[in-house]
Amino acid sequence: MLFDHLFAKHLGGQHILRIEDTDRTRYNEESEREFVETLHWVGIDFDEGPHVGGPHAPYRQSERKEAGIYAEQIQILLANGHAYKAFETPEELDEMREYQKINKLSTGYYGGKWRDATPEQVSEAEASGKPYVIRQRMPRDVKIVTQDAIRGRVEVDSNLLTDPVLIKADGMPTYHFAAMVDDHLMKITHVLRGDEWLPSFPMHWTLYEQFGWEKPVFVHCPVIVGTDGKKLSKRHGATRVLDYGAQGYTKDALKNFIALIGWSPGDEREVMTEAELIEAFSLDGMQPSPGQFDIEKLRWLNGHRIRKMDPNDLLDALLSFARDPYTESYWATFVDENPVPNKPPIDGKEILRKLKLISDTATNDRPYVLAALKEEQQRVQTLADFGEAMEFFLVEEPEMDEKAIAKWFKEPHVPELFDWILAKLDESRVETAEHYETIVKAFQSHKGLEKLGPVVHPTRVALTGKTAGPGLFELMAVLGHDRIERRIRRAQGML
Repeated sequence: MLFDHLFAKHLGGQHILRIEDTDRTRYNEESEREFVETLHWVGIDFDEGPHVGGPHAPYRQSERKEAGIYAEQIQILLANGHAYKAFETPEELDEMREYQKINKLSTGYYGGKWRDATPEQVSEAEASGKPYVIRQRMPRDVKIVTQDAIRGRVEVDSNLLTDPVLIKADGMPTYHFAAMVDDHLMKITHVLRGDEWLPSFPMHWTLYEQFGWEKPVFVHCPVIVGTDGKKLSKRHGATRVLDYGAQGYTKDALKNFIALIGWSPGDEREVMTEAELIEAFSLDGMQPSPGQFDIEKLRWLNGHRIRKMDPNDLLDALLSFARDPYTESYWATFVDENPVPNKPPIDGKEILRKLKLISDTATNDRPYVLAALKEEQQRVQTLADFGEAMEFFLVEEPEMDEKAIAKWFKEPHVPELFDWILAKLDESRVETAEHYETIVKAFQSHKGLEKLGPVVHPTRVALTGKTAGPGLFELMAVLGHDRIERRIRRAQGML
């Protein structure tokens, strides 16, 4: 769908949404609604479709069936002998397949007795009320030559192709028929679809020839696999687009990432805006081999986007993300099915709690939250990461890393260090990174310490509870005089 969108925009064409709902056992309105909402969230909208209208309505195949569109077209094929009615029962079809297996023949429907039945036999079967399907009469003893934009010219022996069902027993068309008819009637010029349709491609190509229609350009896009080369599944990451949004990926990073799976702009660019993707997109850059879904590359791209954002815009995006109902529902029910080795499973409710803390604090003190965000902006990769990263700024007493306390608070100079910081705080209320850097470095000189680390690390642990984070002097400037004083006094109680 993204390739369709980029290609249509690149050529200045029309992007049409058609709901292919001929399989009524699998269709439901909620799925259709989610599909449209998902595409809208990611920034893919349509020029025509069931939700916006257009000159080629209706856009749901079930509605097109009721309008008689497929019935009219199938009569053309029946009349010219390119389709026929087949009356086999399910039991007879099972017997046919069993016979083929036993005799090591190709499994499939290659005609049965109805392909060459006489008009009288067909009329008699219809008159008796026997149910039937309508099948395409594939040519025999010829080479079918297809043309794909990625794979080029491909020849297929027609004798290896089955006669596919075009109209099911309930009168509903199959994809093989409805999609080809609709593409022609809707004046579709380019068909971009997954390469799982390659086995059926000769049948579709032949259908155009049997109707005498001009063919569109067919583009069979490569499938997406995980880094292990296997079909993409939940173990490789989320499988619903909205889930990536709930995990804190931006739609721009997601589009950038997906576009580069199976397509290349022809140069070394990896970070591209949507405008750049649209300008560069062409079928020449499509690759026939499967594209690899690498979640680490997506995280890198997303982190890059976050680092390039204006901090105010980023905070707005973060707050919108934190307050989004889908974010809440996703993390409230999240189960970590692929925990990282040697780390506890991700707790979705904890992620929600920390995001809510950002949202609540921003309601009362946006400038402070913005200042804290700026310090973490260069360090996170997703919007969800801000919850953990910013927590120590926002709570009164940050959780303390016991190992960090055991390592750094036992150093003999630490009691004097904490006294020194408190004394210097009493001398001045200047709250700049430069001022706090002067305080810390003055203690280093006072003690004659060769390196600054033994001063920085225990101070960082006292203020944040962690051994890693943004620059110490910058985070001190954000915390300010009063928070620093309270946290240093708390740390003194832990010595």
